[in-house]
Amino acid sequence: MRQDILEAIRAYEPELVEIRRDIHRHPETRFEEVRTAGLVAGKLREWGLEVAEGIGGTGVVGTLKGRRPGQRAIGLRADMDALFIQEENDFAHASTVPGKMHACGHDGHTTMLLGAARYLAGNPDFAGTVHFIFQPAEEAGTGAPAMIRDGLFERFPVDSVWGMHNTPGLPVGQFATRPGPMLAGADFWGVTFHGTGGHGGAAPHLATDATVVLGHFLLAVQTILPRNLRPIESAALSVGHVQGGSFGSPNVMPAKVVVRGTARYFEPAAQAVIRRRLQELAETLAAAHGCTAELSYEALCPPTVNAAEKVPVATAAAAALVGAEKVGEIPLSTGGEDFAFMLREKPGVFMRIGNGVNPDGSFHNVHTPLYDFNDEILALGAAYWASLVGQELGWTEGEAA
Repeated sequence: MRQDILEAIRAYEPELVEIRRDIHRHPETRFEEVRTAGLVAGKLREWGLEVAEGIGGTGVVGTLKGRRPGQRAIGLRADMDALFIQEENDFAHASTVPGKMHACGHDGHTTMLLGAARYLAGNPDFAGTVHFIFQPAEEAGTGAPAMIRDGLFERFPVDSVWGMHNTPGLPVGQFATRPGPMLAGADFWGVTFHGTGGHGGAAPHLATDATVVLGHFLLAVQTILPRNLRPIESAALSVGHVQGGSFGSPNVMPAKVVVRGTARYFEPAAQAVIRRRLQELAETLAAAHGCTAELSYEALCPPTVNAAEKVPVATAAAAALVGAEKVGEIPLSTGGEDFAFMLREKPGVFMRIGNGVNPDGSFHNVHTPLYDFNDEILALGAAYWASLVGQELGWTEGEAA
């Protein structure tokens, strides 16, 4: 086991904690990560890495070459953005920005990768090159493709790319991943129904009522998955927004109503079925009631698919730190992750690291106002990245210290 890596990183763990809490106090949402990117770039330069900024907007890449000869290169990726959530924690490092907080742990993800960069800069006993990728706008599902379009893998060629995310409810000291599909593709959809509207009390018979169409549609949406996909096929389809009419005029039938929701899937064929059936149901139900319908469909990110041949590399890197018995296989999840775009370009693995669980089994999940990244796992996450570099770029036992 590589406890030497973990012990070395723990020597500067207090600095990592302060970096993480500083980022947490100053959350920046998608493509606004100017302060965070500046902090990242400054630390990387301080530790002697080559640094490129402004990639895909506010993305940063730090490059470190090993002292042993080698032509292979890998990319390690962390996300930097926060969420539009009002934090309810009252600790000293709580968000100072109203309506924004690091409710998904990207402050910790960024800090863990910085910790690995610092360690590897002082211990470059590997053969090849490591590119440390700090990505903006993961929560919007647009940061990864923005970096890719900006030439990420042309400017910083890699043979493989790797990601990691904290998981509340998974105990500290445990890791988990799986081969093949791991997280779902995530899309947004919306339908706008148009009628004539009218006086709901005096002359409803003279109007075409879009709210009636909406009611039928909301029920019909629930038939799409069980009656159009195979029973063993995993997917999710939910409504998250309905709007129509004026609160102050309940006697007026609205001429327009809007419904929006999300779709999650693991197979492209399922995505196509969901999109087709949403349009068919919306248009057919609207026509039956003398109305019209317009569907909008936004494909946000594809499924996150791990390269099966790379999973043993990731699990070995984690097992070297915590033991094989603490590295498990995580179930499929319909959560979405835009690291999927990078995995479409290069083989690699998305790893889960335990963020902890209370003795009574409770925990604050991500995307909630009481969540906080667990500083106890900063050194462990950084050590995982360093161990992974050793697995992929080949230091021999005893060379890392």
